[in-house]
Amino acid sequence: MMKGKLFLVIASLLLSGTWAYASLQDSVQHIKKLEIRQKKKKNFNTRYRDSTLVLTIDTLIMHDKASLEFFGKKKVKLKVHYAEIAKEAYMIGTDSKNNGSNMDIEIHFAKLGALYVLAGGRDANNGTRTYPNGNGGNVSFRYDQAGIIPQQENKDQPAYLRIDTKAGGYRVNPQSDLYNIYSQIGMGIRSGGGRLGAVPQGQVYSGSPGRDGKATVEGF
Repeated sequence: MMKGKLFLVIASLLLSGTWAYASLQDSVQHIKKLEIRQKKKKNFNTRYRDSTLVLTIDTLIMHDKASLEFFGKKKVKLKVHYAEIAKEAYMIGTDSKNNGSNMDIEIHFAKLGALYVLAGGRDANNGTRTYPNGNGGNVSFRYDQAGIIPQQENKDQPAYLRIDTKAGGYRVNPQSDLYNIYSQIGMGIRSGGGRLGAVPQGQVYSGSPGRDGKATVEGF
């Protein structure tokens, strides 16, 4: 009996240790060089949903239309020691519930065409399994003044930086949503169910937008 209990205790400790190590591996990462080719994506979508990622990249090269994506992340802390950003590149952060990620970014630009940091909330999508209109994330963006200094005034000029922290729900077309909902009701009745066909959990999300996030940009 005692041996059986001891075995269970040891097994539990081993499993919890393995989980903690895997979680640490997922949440703290260091990459010496990351190059994302034109129109390609690098997605940090780890196994632990809505967690925090602390990522350090020594050299980051993003070609035109390249994307660095963080999915299922409530918070992202990104430090880039050396970055070459082409004509247009994207950093995207969102959790698993339509909310934009809170992002803390520190970066040295050796080359900067245009960088779009997208931490806005996502729109609810009536008729599929989804969440309400999401909140925008809060973004703290710090750039090394020894490198290229970004500007936010003219997207047609080099070194352009745009940060989006707007809430989801502003882009929803109520008439289109209502059409989709009524179509699903009709489908449900025609199928003999007599209920809302594919509306998730019996819910229809309102057109109320989420909460806007905030962005700060400063040199160091």
